[in-house]
Amino acid sequence: MAKTKNIFECMACGHESPKWMGRCPNCGAWNQMEEKLVHKETKGRGTFGKPEAEGRERSRKLERVNKSNTPRTLTQSGEFDRVLGGGIVDGSLILIGGDPGIGKSTILLQTALTLSQNHEVLYVSGEESLEQIKLRADRLTEGSDQLNVYSETNLFYIHDEIKRLDPDFLIIDSIQTVFNPDVTSAPGSVSQVRECTQSLMNIAKSGNIATFIVGHVTKEGQIAGPRMLEHMVDTVLYFEGDQHHTYRMLRAVKNRFGSTNEMGMFEMKSEGLKEVLNPSEVFLEERSKNTPGSAIVATMEGTRALLVEVQALVTPTHFHNPRRMATGIDQNRLSLLMAVLEKSEGLLMQQHDAYIKVAGGARLDEPAVDLSVIVSIASSFKAAQVRGDDCFIGEVGLTGEIRRVTKIEQRLQEAAKLGFNRAIIPASNMSGLEVPEGIEVISVRTLKDALKAAIKK
Repeated sequence: MAKTKNIFECMACGHESPKWMGRCPNCGAWNQMEEKLVHKETKGRGTFGKPEAEGRERSRKLERVNKSNTPRTLTQSGEFDRVLGGGIVDGSLILIGGDPGIGKSTILLQTALTLSQNHEVLYVSGEESLEQIKLRADRLTEGSDQLNVYSETNLFYIHDEIKRLDPDFLIIDSIQTVFNPDVTSAPGSVSQVRECTQSLMNIAKSGNIATFIVGHVTKEGQIAGPRMLEHMVDTVLYFEGDQHHTYRMLRAVKNRFGSTNEMGMFEMKSEGLKEVLNPSEVFLEERSKNTPGSAIVATMEGTRALLVEVQALVTPTHFHNPRRMATGIDQNRLSLLMAVLEKSEGLLMQQHDAYIKVAGGARLDEPAVDLSVIVSIASSFKAAQVRGDDCFIGEVGLTGEIRRVTKIEQRLQEAAKLGFNRAIIPASNMSGLEVPEGIEVISVRTLKDALKAAIKK
């Protein structure tokens, strides 16, 4: 016998409450509680809690579990495969998000066209008609007549098509357009997104079908729907980039089958997304050498070393409170590094605005970029040049010491490959270091030593 009851669900986080509230007690959002009807099946007292044990797998000691290599399928895109951890794992559920028009559908359609040459692939679109998909596929010039395309939003019909085709790969574009008729809320709501994703996850695991789902993002840049959505999937990818520039970056923020520090870079062209094999050259192609306020950092994105330009502009302020603006690094980190610079070197910048930008639209989060940020600020403040063939690697402590960083040899090899003659690095990294040919390494222990070696008099 089925019971029905009314509950109120927060459209921002999915929190459920037996009564309406103006403010969600879980996430604090206002006016997000919506009423929905829940059907609950009741069971007899004697029928609950006694599953059949015969034929079910039992627990085992960890030492008795056999190790096996996870089979992966390559997409013929080295950048995409790297971010996924080496290829697509069978039965995995992958969520890809990004701003509108950034290229989510394009990269997945390109991947589907490539995979369909040797595998059965089903591309389901709830946003485009079959004619629109065909036009876009022809524009990508990577066409394959073997790709199965389906324009549908009803989850039951999608299930039927999956059973009929039994594909190796499934792509859903997008999860916010798919709806379950048994759920009373509108498509794109928290309940619909949760239920549809759960159903697709069951299909992916039971049928060993690698599934990609596209997720819309909110104005804050988070994937729309309940936060639980990101916990349910195996991999979460974010597509980043400025629509006014042609370069796009694909990052993994969760990956059960690989590293979450990998980054893939693509260039948007009229015929689709093309992978960028040497991102360092892209980030440095327009830099001006021997210019005050510019410093090069050798940073790591997963297993890849990148050379990126950090630019600083320090100018007298016209306000009572000087401005601190950062693009590409955390603004609080900028304030901290400027405080260290003032305390350690006596550079009084209370009457100066400071603007920091990472060229090329990259975002740098690792500690090794500290030294390049400080050098660029000091260079702009003193109007003194930094040598164009120098690169800077090092974390800066609060007392002005230069601290050790990881993977120093890979950073130096990338710098030497791109023609840099000197690298200023922490002295603690010199132990056992194999210096690549063609580059001079200068070790420093304090911020004073680093600025003395970096800035021209």
